[in-house]
Amino acid sequence: MSTGFNTAANAVLDGVVTSSPRVPGVVAMVTDRHRNIYEGAAGKRRLDQAAEMTTDSVFAIFSTTKAITGTAILQLVEQGELDLDAPAKSYAPDIGKLQVIDGFDAKGEPKLRPPKREVTTRMLMVHTAGFGYDFFSQTYNRLAQEKGQPSVITSSKASLMTPLLFDPGDKWEYGTNIDWCGQIVEAITEKRLGEVFKARIFEPLGMKDTTFELTAAMRAKLAGVHARGADGSLTPMDFELPANPEVHMGGHGLYATVGDYMRFIRMWLNDGAGENGRVLKPETVRMAAQNHLGDKKVTALPGVIPSLSNDAEFFPGQSKSWALTFMINDQQAPTGRPAGALGWAGLANLFYWIDRANGFGGFWATQILPFGDPASFVGYMNFETAFYDSLKLRKAG
Repeated sequence: MSTGFNTAANAVLDGVVTSSPRVPGVVAMVTDRHRNIYEGAAGKRRLDQAAEMTTDSVFAIFSTTKAITGTAILQLVEQGELDLDAPAKSYAPDIGKLQVIDGFDAKGEPKLRPPKREVTTRMLMVHTAGFGYDFFSQTYNRLAQEKGQPSVITSSKASLMTPLLFDPGDKWEYGTNIDWCGQIVEAITEKRLGEVFKARIFEPLGMKDTTFELTAAMRAKLAGVHARGADGSLTPMDFELPANPEVHMGGHGLYATVGDYMRFIRMWLNDGAGENGRVLKPETVRMAAQNHLGDKKVTALPGVIPSLSNDAEFFPGQSKSWALTFMINDQQAPTGRPAGALGWAGLANLFYWIDRANGFGGFWATQILPFGDPASFVGYMNFETAFYDSLKLRKAG
């Protein structure tokens, strides 16, 4: 990529850690199909410590975990071990115990009924199974507050045993669907999810710094999570996911470096091939990268717990679909990202995109709560815009 993009990207990173409000630190990278063409870091790993943010810093990557779990599901489909349209309970029986919640009765008790149809793994992959998150769902938040429903950050099986918010297949709702996909992977392979990822995804891709359970070396490079105050201030938090989790949460549980995630993005740019071997077949990647949501559309995420998420939406006013398992922007985005590109985000304001048509992808990592932090999001949008502006100039030249 041009020197002009490197200069513009560095300016975005430097600006976002010195502006008001600012972010504590950021790592951003862009890759083509062969290698990283930009790597940048700015700011601090944690504002109450001296360590500078570096390109090998470790992040809790939250929901950017989901696409990795989705990849493991696709591998099982390729091997004939999983039918996306079979009842998910045939692989993970506990999912068959869950009922639909139709509000609360006069005594505040949940009104439950059997679902009209079975949850399938395909529904889980496209977020139409009926699951939500307590920070995006008033119903789940009430269950947490009044009935003790555990948070997903407990990494517990109990946190997954939630009622369905609607009948499976009725609409798109973002939630614990991919955590259940992780349970399906474990049931079929008879291994913990981290073991499956390591053997089937991380080793073929050369990903050495991605894990559910932090090593001492990774903890030494860990970027701290910060809470954004109402006045724009940032307060470091002593936040870590459980060190020895009961469940390897396929929806949000991984720690990684940005450089490792770029190897995963390159696999999707290269039709399933990794530097040490193939992860998916080319036809699987092409199939998965299409819209699997049909006429349904991705909707805005309402921030129900202000400390965890603001109201958030990618590209408001534009149509967005869902692949296996990424968001698809159906129209060209304001940043220049072309229609049909893939992308998603993580709770602590991590964002990525995969542009298979042009052969580029990028990742932006910060560690701030709540999600949809304006400084983080605007910084990321400016970074992506700078990339597509430079790509446009290169094509014109």
